[in-house]
Amino acid sequence: MFPTNKLIQRGVIGSLMILLAHSTTQAQIQQPTWWFGLSGAANTNFYDGTTQRLNDNLIVPKAFHKGNGVRPFGSLLIEYRPSKVWGGLLNVGYDGRGGKFDDVIAPCDCPATLETNTSYLTIEPSLRFSPGGGNFYLFGGPRVGINMQKDFSYTQLKQPNTDAELSEMRKTIISAQIGAGYDITLSSAESRTQYVLSPFVSFHPYFGQDPRNIESWSMSTLRTGVAFKFGRSKEVAAPASVAVPVQGITFAVRAGQADSKLQLSETLPLLNYVFFDEGSTAIPSRYVTLTKAQATSFTEAQLQQEQSANTTGRSARQLNVYHNVLNILGDRLKSNPGTAIQLSGASAQGPAEGKVFAETIKAYIVQNFGIDESRIATAGRTKPINPSEQPGGTKELDLLRAGDRRVDIQSSSSALLMEVGGGMMKPVQMNATPVDPHAGQVVFDVTGAEKVFNTYAIEMTDAAGKVQNYGPFTKDQATVPIKTILGNQTAGNYKVVMLGTSKSGLPVRKESTLQLASQPEITPTGLRYSILFDFNKATTVSTYQDFLTKTVAPLIKDGSTVNIHGHTDVIGDETYNATLSQDRAKQAQTILERVLSQSGKSNVKFNTNGYGEDLSRAPFENSLPEERFYNRTVVIDIIQ
Repeated sequence: MFPTNKLIQRGVIGSLMILLAHSTTQAQIQQPTWWFGLSGAANTNFYDGTTQRLNDNLIVPKAFHKGNGVRPFGSLLIEYRPSKVWGGLLNVGYDGRGGKFDDVIAPCDCPATLETNTSYLTIEPSLRFSPGGGNFYLFGGPRVGINMQKDFSYTQLKQPNTDAELSEMRKTIISAQIGAGYDITLSSAESRTQYVLSPFVSFHPYFGQDPRNIESWSMSTLRTGVAFKFGRSKEVAAPASVAVPVQGITFAVRAGQADSKLQLSETLPLLNYVFFDEGSTAIPSRYVTLTKAQATSFTEAQLQQEQSANTTGRSARQLNVYHNVLNILGDRLKSNPGTAIQLSGASAQGPAEGKVFAETIKAYIVQNFGIDESRIATAGRTKPINPSEQPGGTKELDLLRAGDRRVDIQSSSSALLMEVGGGMMKPVQMNATPVDPHAGQVVFDVTGAEKVFNTYAIEMTDAAGKVQNYGPFTKDQATVPIKTILGNQTAGNYKVVMLGTSKSGLPVRKESTLQLASQPEITPTGLRYSILFDFNKATTVSTYQDFLTKTVAPLIKDGSTVNIHGHTDVIGDETYNATLSQDRAKQAQTILERVLSQSGKSNVKFNTNGYGEDLSRAPFENSLPEERFYNRTVVIDIIQ
């Protein structure tokens, strides 16, 4: 290829890359099969070869070789698109191929110029290909040019100018083109008539473009322009959504109590860990420590009174209770004289520092609560009994190691510790009034949506046939205010349809029903239990078998609603954590359902979700190791 054509090639490649960078895979809801329009462009023509004999009457003394010029292009066009990927197009119009050759010096030392004004009626059928069925497309095909104009203008110093027609011009030339374009939709997707503005670029290489029967003049063309197209869709009825069997998708809809508060009797799990700050062997200041006089009057029951509620009504209360863990331990040791404990300290600096941690706690309990030091054994370790950092781990080690720099509290006494899945401290009972996070909301639970769907929408139809649409949504749970749905109505019965599109492009439809009514403020009552997990463990829920079977399940009355939600800390992959929390919550539901079925309770409704590390729903922050440990949880609310 000639050097000039190499430059053209690079320009075309660059233009294609720019168009490709703006491509999307978003297709119109209804795409017309036939499109019509017009296009306008600029032809940048590049000349190569030799031109000297202009016609039978004029052979110039010095041959012309290279040149270039810009001429207009305009056409009427038709496109046929039987599918989103493949199609064809046809352009018929005016094609300007004129230009100016580089100036030369005649033997008489006279400057000479040659400018051509050639044009063609062009017929350009092309095959159209849209990768992925999106707006970006490629096209290519033959070009048939029928010569319409063949004028030239020759000037040479010291002789008259010559304006005439070139001789030996080919009447018809057949060449080829390749190109790319991008359709910019100008109309709404619901409109039957679609309008599109389509910038495009194409390259017409030199082969097949010798305009004359003599000499070796050839040209290449880079065309850049824009097309305006319109098409009309056929009037067709909207197809009914087809239910597609998709693994892992369940759909449920429920309404939170409008403007209500939930009174809970909460069983707070108590971590049997005390975490130490890096570089210090002192008890961290966030733990509540009492003077000897204060410890004398302290009782665990003082912590059962209701605390101030935050967004979830849970985090502040529970951390306040947990940060009294040393005082709770001292009170329990004082109330149960025959009990003993073991304090096992762990530090990455070695067992010696780990034992110092344990001795620091022992000194506080002995001196402030008057406990005989023989009842408290201490030991030091490099790793805690159940470490978070695992061999070979490389990610987020700072967070994991902060959770492993601690003292484990152990005891064989059920008065101090309770075997609820791994030696937790015996939980604390307290009353609470957390704000219902779904108060005044209709909640759509689409379990598995994030894995299976691109998006989904909700269609609600009332008894009068009025349809309301909400979405699109992408998360496993979505909410809409009850007042938005009811509007000016005080009550309504609704058919609720979830319409999703799977990542493979198939429609998914699931249905439910819902009754809504404006309700006065009410105060439902309930019970709350929590399960805590070791790092990255879902199967440890099996160790809560007895707790769920013997303690939680008997408290669930027929007709109750059980809300179960799982959470994780922020360590690890977000998608993995979402799955882990869902697995934990589902396992807890399975155990409870089995026990309830055996006891003849069949009218119990479960709402189960896994929120992973979602910070907007996490019970706690993630700044402190104890907050991260408490976020590894499944919370069970029993609403009577």
